[in-house]
Amino acid sequence: MSAHGNGAGLRSLLRPAGQTTYEKIFDTVYVGLMTNVLLAVACSPLLAALAIVRDPFASWPFFVVLSSLCAPALGGAFRCFAALDEGSTVVFRTFWHGYRRTAARATAVWAAGAAAVSMLAVDAVVVSRTAWGPALTPFFATAAALVVAVTFAVIVLLAESPGAASRLRALVRPCLYLVARRWYLAAATLVVLGLAVAVILVKPVIGLLLLCSPLLYVAWATTRFILAPALPGD
Repeated sequence: MSAHGNGAGLRSLLRPAGQTTYEKIFDTVYVGLMTNVLLAVACSPLLAALAIVRDPFASWPFFVVLSSLCAPALGGAFRCFAALDEGSTVVFRTFWHGYRRTAARATAVWAAGAAAVSMLAVDAVVVSRTAWGPALTPFFATAAALVVAVTFAVIVLLAESPGAASRLRALVRPCLYLVARRWYLAAATLVVLGLAVAVILVKPVIGLLLLCSPLLYVAWATTRFILAPALPGD
């Protein structure tokens, strides 16, 4: 390759990014920050309770019930992510539109999933004190992880097609099949969700205002890929 060709290639690498690139970056940052704020507003009762109660684990049934506020908030956030992929940066209206459209069924799915995980956790604690405890603990952990992954997947599907199915069973079955089929991607999603929860619990301000949307976006995009065969138009 000639020196002239090398120089042209170097100049192309050092050329400043176009205005469109900067606009996309600023739009993404804006949508992420605004989504974080709206998530904090939608989940403010839960956040206030976590700030007041010293030991949330001692009152875990109360927090399990209160956590249902997260379900429609996730629906709103997922609508914002989908709109961003389509080129829209109208965050406030998109979030609350998704919140209202998914609120009833997303809350029902979350409540069922939370009840199932709570039951599995209680059973695991009881069984751990018996001779069969070490052998059965992996089963309870795997079952709980599957419930969380399917619950998250159903909420993602509801956000994509809030009026597509009148019965939740019609959404749960394909989500269960696709999550089990691509379990390795579902496991990665659970790791990201666990990191998001850990960051929010340890550093609430940083977690809510900076890291919540990026982590949720990764989990949403991965789950959306898992559910690709069940999405509208696929």
